[in-house]
Amino acid sequence: MITKVKHIGIAVNNIDEAVKLYTDVLGLKVVATETLEEQKVKTAIIPVGESEIELLESTDPEGTIAKFIEKRGEGLHHIALGVDNIEEAIKTVKAKGIPLIDEKPRKGVQNTRVAFLHPKGTKILLELVES
Repeated sequence: MITKVKHIGIAVNNIDEAVKLYTDVLGLKVVATETLEEQKVKTAIIPVGESEIELLESTDPEGTIAKFIEKRGEGLHHIALGVDNIEEAIKTVKAKGIPLIDEKPRKGVQNTRVAFLHPKGTKILLELVES
């Protein structure tokens, strides 16, 4: 079911400022930026080997990322796990009693389909990603 760690999501107040650490200091490159209007988030994707860092900036003060930062501050938001088949993955974790945020896949960045597992059942926010 799980193929790899797809990315690590990091909530930031300002993507342009946050990117500087990864590009100017660590020598990595941003390969994509994208705004998902329905999720009220702007993202920057930074590959690191076979995985990626996904920086997340809220585009709305009422958005999920803005609320997360308000409550917990900037930092680790979620870990995304790659899956071959998102519907099967959702069905499997649901059958094992894990609470879901998404019972059906939603649109993710870079033309992916994603579903989030609730931290009440996983201790951290986990995202399943089918590319």
